Amino acid sequence: MSYNCCLPNLSFRSSCSSRPCVPSSCCGTTLPGACNIPANVGSCNWFCEGSFNGNEKETMQFLNDRLASYLEKVRQLERENAELESRILERSQQQEPLLCPNYQSYFRTIEELQQKILCAKSENARLVVQIDNAKLAADDFRTKYETELGLRQLVESDINGLRRILDELTLCKSDLEAQVESLKEELICLKSNHEEEVNTLRSQLGDRLNVEVDAAPTVDLNRVLNETRAQYEALVETNRRDVEEWYIRQTEELNKQVVSSSEQLQSCQTEIIELRRTVNALEVELQAQHNLVGIDETPGEERDSLENTLTETEARYSCQLAQVQGLIGNVESQLAEIRSDLERQNQEYQVLLDVRARLECEINTYRGLLDSEDCKLPCNPCATTNACGKTIAPCISSPCNPCVPAAPCTPCVPRSRCGPCNSYVR
Repeated sequence: MSYNCCLPNLSFRSSCSSRPCVPSSCCGTTLPGACNIPANVGSCNWFCEGSFNGNEKETMQFLNDRLASYLEKVRQLERENAELESRILERSQQQEPLLCPNYQSYFRTIEELQQKILCAKSENARLVVQIDNAKLAADDFRTKYETELGLRQLVESDINGLRRILDELTLCKSDLEAQVESLKEELICLKSNHEEEVNTLRSQLGDRLNVEVDAAPTVDLNRVLNETRAQYEALVETNRRDVEEWYIRQTEELNKQVVSSSEQLQSCQTEIIELRRTVNALEVELQAQHNLVGIDETPGEERDSLENTLTETEARYSCQLAQVQGLIGNVESQLAEIRSDLERQNQEYQVLLDVRARLECEINTYRGLLDSEDCKLPCNPCATTNACGKTIAPCISSPCNPCVPAAPCTPCVPRSRCGPCNSYVR
């Protein structure tokens, strides 16, 4: 009996060209082997080449390993299929041929299912690659976020340090102002004490009697004191004018230096900001170009989503960068103001120290003159010694002019020293 036998492998080979559910992004190829099993290798550009960064070699190695294992499995299946075909042929030759039913419809269904399975596998592989790309992008953004966070913390710490310095400078300034006020009060006290002492001396000299003695001619103390006072007042006025002129000149020079330095600093800051903006714009443009290379080959919806993500990311980081640049500018301006205030306060402090030293010298000079005049003047016109214990000419009346009893002289009142200004008061 003669029977016609339809082998499944032959029908499978004859109908391998049908691809009912292959997407347009996949192209059919034939894997190497004896059975010519079709396989769909996607030509879609599933991910952007610029997102691999440093893991590109590892990803390519991983894909190559997977492809090698897949090809090895295909070859093994081909060998097993050939083995089974040879067994079937031997079995069919040994046994009597049997009438085989027509399985063409089933074979077509099987082929369609196989094509769907291949498409699902390719889609699964594409999704895996997209997930890997998303993970890499997330790691990149996380690294950038941590970097920006560290920079922000550094800037905040610098701002806190500058605030502490500003508080210290404010306290120092208040201390210096208090010292200036105390020096002014001390100067006023010294002037008032000096005027009181001069008035006291004038009153004492005015209340005394003019007694003629055979002694050396007396000196007009009022005239001497007035001359001395005029000389020292002229000297003080000259010194004050010199100090004021010197202070004005120094202030003008410092103002010029501060203006020039601030202009240079402002120009440098503007140039730095422009360069930073240019660099950031170039980086964003380069990243956008890299992304567009991969976006042009992706479907419409994915392209729109990627563009939206890129736009949001650029806007967010540009806003953060603008905030950081604003903080940097504020800190630099505050630092420049603090430096200028420090220089100005140092100059004022030096001027005040010089004025204080000169005033102390003049006060010591006046005190020495007053002490010497006190030693020269007697407390009693008829006394033979003065307040310092030195012997002076006695009050000897001539035979023609007897001593006339005079009003008693006002005794010398012991004087004490003023605490803050260390001067004599009654």
